[in-house]
Amino acid sequence: KYIVDNKYENHYNEGIIKFCNLKRIGISLGDMCHIKGKILNLGLTKLKKDNGLTFPFDLCVCRFDSLIMCLEDKFEILYTGEHNRVGHEMIVDFRSYKEHGIEVLDIAKRLMDYGFHAPTVSFPVANTVMIEPTESESKEELDRFCDALLGIRSEIDEIISNKVDKENNVLKNAPHTLEISLNDNWDFPYSREKAVFPLSHLKQNKFWPTVRRINGALGDRNLICSCPPLTDY
Repeated sequence: KYIVDNKYENHYNEGIIKFCNLKRIGISLGDMCHIKGKILNLGLTKLKKDNGLTFPFDLCVCRFDSLIMCLEDKFEILYTGEHNRVGHEMIVDFRSYKEHGIEVLDIAKRLMDYGFHAPTVSFPVANTVMIEPTESESKEELDRFCDALLGIRSEIDEIISNKVDKENNVLKNAPHTLEISLNDNWDFPYSREKAVFPLSHLKQNKFWPTVRRINGALGDRNLICSCPPLTDY
């Protein structure tokens, strides 16, 4: 649908292929490389041999560039190079939505309703998501991920255009657990279907988040001691 499998020569330029073939494992050549990196790369080289080593990397770059092509018209992609492409990962910028009350945490939690654990959030840039698919990701899985992000973009647009409440919407209330979706006291201004089945295929194969939001990064940003008080000693 979005990601090509075989006839992929037209989807990335020769420079990207050369970068993939010549430098992808180059990090293991440095003196400061961890020994595990050297062993893993050596093992991969021995197993694949000949051109069997380069093909999965070429395919990975191809699929990754196709993922960018799917998302670049809807989201801002940071640190792109020539031909609007990146290396092995891309950073999707959500900072512009902050003025509308939308945080990157809302995006991360909503992805759980679509069946995905959020990728790296707010690193290396605050209020961004860093996406790094591997060569093991199937075409179908990447298609589903594209559909999820495009669906979330539509939900963002609803908030920006004031079609929904800025504080009480599917993004701010995400994730929606099985427990809350079966509760008789459904007190949200949107339907259960929109909350838990934003895409039709989720009705056949749904990964349910088990908990809602708790304290976010409270424990990371504040020293919280769970030790007994000194009077107990």
